Amino acid sequence: MKVLVTGGAGFIGSHVVDKLVENGDEVVIIDNLSTGSMDNVNEKAVFYEEDIRNKEIEKIFDREKPEVVIHHAAQIDIQKSIKDPIFDGNVNILGTINILENCKKYDVKKIIYASSAAVYGTPRYLPVDEAHIVAPISYYGISKHTPEHYIKVYSELYDIKYTILRYANVYGVRQDPKGEGGVVSIFLDMLLNGKNPTIFGDGEQTRDYIYVEDIANANVKSLKLGDNEICNISTNKKTTVTELFNMMREILKSDCYAIYGDERKGDIKHSTLNNQKAMKLLSWESGYSIGRGLEKTVEYYRLKRENA
Repeated sequence: MKVLVTGGAGFIGSHVVDKLVENGDEVVIIDNLSTGSMDNVNEKAVFYEEDIRNKEIEKIFDREKPEVVIHHAAQIDIQKSIKDPIFDGNVNILGTINILENCKKYDVKKIIYASSAAVYGTPRYLPVDEAHIVAPISYYGISKHTPEHYIKVYSELYDIKYTILRYANVYGVRQDPKGEGGVVSIFLDMLLNGKNPTIFGDGEQTRDYIYVEDIANANVKSLKLGDNEICNISTNKKTTVTELFNMMREILKSDCYAIYGDERKGDIKHSTLNNQKAMKLLSWESGYSIGRGLEKTVEYYRLKRENA
């Protein structure tokens, strides 16, 4: 099967590409390298440096004619979305429409879309399932949810199958602590450099941290399963930010301590996602505990630091 992965040089997308290659699929990558890296690009994949907003991507679709598109290219920083909602909307909404137009024109059979827990906003109950009300409290949450509607209508009008995957907080190997980095990579970068990281708020806020390899596996499963469905991809387990920091500090045997700062706008207090639907429809399950995932991530950063 020929699969086109947008954002395939990025943190999550590159792991998806690796799984597809391992699966024996033919893989094409579109990435503008704004946050991705050529170091992440699988040598067996065909790579195009291009922005999903540009009309030039039509030439790629015309040349490659993928059967499936896995769409990960996005603006993913909540705080950046608040500071620059126009850029956020251009990338996440208009960029996705551009991808969908090409899916329609070049007879793509299915699109797998990387959505986010941010679409739910402040949870009314926990764990959050897919029937939970959608009420984002950040522009990022809006710009990740809006494409879901476009995808559904394109599906109805042009018979393009889809699977929408709403991710919990993803962490792991290749996550960049700079710019759009997640809390795990930011904490690790600080700890490895002997610095005391800042925890925004009281540290009691909870998140559902899922290892990137579990995310990649869910995407591969979605190639043939979960047609026209929305599934949470998560561990269904909660961890406080303070607990997370203490686990990483213990793994690293670090003497650093956390500095507590003000809460940030657009951040919710608690988030845990119910993953039962994905387990049933995708025959998928999370294979990494938070402890095992953190150990693999720490080892990666240690080796990277030693070889720098």
